[in-house]
Amino acid sequence: MNLNKVILVGNLVSDPELRNTPSGQPVCNFRIATNRIWNDKESGKQQKKTEYHNIVLWRNLAEIASRFLTKGSLVLIEGRLETRTWDDSAGSKRYKAEIVGEKMQLGPRSASSPSSPKPAEKTEETNKETEPQLDDIPIIEEDRQEEIDVKDIPF
Repeated sequence: MNLNKVILVGNLVSDPELRNTPSGQPVCNFRIATNRIWNDKESGKQQKKTEYHNIVLWRNLAEIASRFLTKGSLVLIEGRLETRTWDDSAGSKRYKAEIVGEKMQLGPRSASSPSSPKPAEKTEETNKETEPQLDDIPIIEEDRQEEIDVKDIPF
C-alpha cells in the first residue's frame, strides 16, 4: 500500500501568483509558513521553528485562491507531495518539492479581504445573516464536478 498525503495549516508568506498554462489552464503558486513549537528538554525554554512550503493549485482552486487569499491569510491545504525537476541555464539538474493541492479550506476572513463589505456598509442585522459560523467554512475540492459560484462562498 502506498500513500502520498499532505495536510498543512499555515499562513501565506506572499500574495498568490495566478498564471495560465499555454493551453489556458489556471495555475496558482504561493508559499505558506507553518510553525513547530516545543519546549527544550535541557533548558525548559520554548523553541520555535518555521518551515516554508511551496503550494501549487490548478483550475478552480487556483482561481479561488488568487481571489480570496492574500499575504498572511490562514489556509488549510490537503494534497500530495511532488518533486519537480528541470535543468537550469548552467545545465545542472534542479529539484523543487511542492505540495499539489487537491482540497483547500479558507481560514477566517479578514477585514481587508476583497469580498468583505466596507465597515460602513455593515449593520447589526447584516452581521447576523452573513457572518459565517466556524462550521460553515467550505472545503473546496479540486475534482468537484459542478462549477463553484463565488456568490455561494459565505464570505
